[in-house]
Amino acid sequence: MSTAPKQIRLAAHFPGVNSTTVWSDPAAGSQIDFGSFRHLAQTAERGRFDFFFLAEGLRLREHQGRIFDLDVVGRPDTLTVLSALAAVTTHLGLAGTLSSTFNEPYELARQLASLDHLSAGRAAWNVVTSSDAFTGENFRRGGYLDHADRYERAAAFVRTARELWDSPLDGAADPDGAIGAFRHRDRFFDIEGEFSVPRSPQGHPVVIQAGDSEQGREFAAAAADIIFSRHGGLEEGRAFYADVKARLARHGRSPDELLIMPGVTFVLGATAEEAAERARRIRYQQVSGPGAINFLEQVWGRDLSGYDPDGPLPDIDPDPDNASITRGRVRHTADPLALARRWRAIAEAGKLSIRDLIVEVTARQTFVGTPAQVAAALHEHVRTDACDGFILVPHLTPGGLDDFVEKVVPLLQERGVLRTEYTGGTLRENLGLPAVPRRAGAERVA
Repeated sequence: MSTAPKQIRLAAHFPGVNSTTVWSDPAAGSQIDFGSFRHLAQTAERGRFDFFFLAEGLRLREHQGRIFDLDVVGRPDTLTVLSALAAVTTHLGLAGTLSSTFNEPYELARQLASLDHLSAGRAAWNVVTSSDAFTGENFRRGGYLDHADRYERAAAFVRTARELWDSPLDGAADPDGAIGAFRHRDRFFDIEGEFSVPRSPQGHPVVIQAGDSEQGREFAAAAADIIFSRHGGLEEGRAFYADVKARLARHGRSPDELLIMPGVTFVLGATAEEAAERARRIRYQQVSGPGAINFLEQVWGRDLSGYDPDGPLPDIDPDPDNASITRGRVRHTADPLALARRWRAIAEAGKLSIRDLIVEVTARQTFVGTPAQVAAALHEHVRTDACDGFILVPHLTPGGLDDFVEKVVPLLQERGVLRTEYTGGTLRENLGLPAVPRRAGAERVA
């Protein structure tokens, strides 16, 4: 029986399409210049990370009819950026968030297979569903799918993409003259033809999924290689891990066929006290005064621009029927009146201003401490099956990962839980995921 410690999987999330990025810090760099993407990716590869993870927003969010510029910026196309990074990295996986709602299987499968060839087997796809008609206005179909149908289409999309990736023969010659012949029919897709890209180095690019609903968990258990989880805490992580891993057997899969990697943040300091103070300062950078008011407006459903972010909560109640004040972002609660009562109790007990409250009730840094403390905590999470690894979300672009790679990575390597060199030829191999067997038959009708 092997006594080797369980290995930690690591990914680097390029920040931007979230509310953690600090634009005002003097160290913040461009979200457009290729040098930013290159710096973060090469830093991650130097730290022997498994993959680089790029989020994508399909429409700029709006707040009260104006572009909401506190947590989103314009960004070049995901696949274009990843293809460029393939030329300046050697081992690092390249993962992109791409919607199954507003893409088509043939086109996206072809693009991902091409990236897998160009990168020598390092492509990954974070499958997401797009949730609202506001985003859908950018596309011909619009926001036409309800929640259940979005997941059904996503599952059909992944099945179809896998069929396309399986359709080319391994050899150069096809005696029947059908290179990559495919045929697929189901509720969402009715396509046939020939797939024009040869079978790629991984067989299938690595598939990532981020859903946390019952449908999302079941979809991940059936179709994903990695779950991008939001459960970064120790106990909640263990519960999520046990739940999802237990679902695999009914889909004919073993626990090692699905990795669970929560998105997490970190703050380092020379002492625990220094790290805690730095974490506090970063939180107040992330939640500006205007940002706190905007966040509160999403729950209240009202214009609160006349309120002082350093003053008390509004004495008026939320408008539960106004869900349109922010578009392109999921509203924070289905019951704003109950949430307002809870927040008032928290603010009153702690004598908190609006800004103080939003800092208190929104996400805080996951791992805070000295490099040794953070390394120990990461190891504890993986050792006790709270997760299989982490997708690190730094608060700065592009240098937010530098300290982690310089100070925490060597400690993980000393513990024997993080590779010192890459050993696999593809992302799938470096992640320890099983090889993809070819499915029999060129023609498949769902």
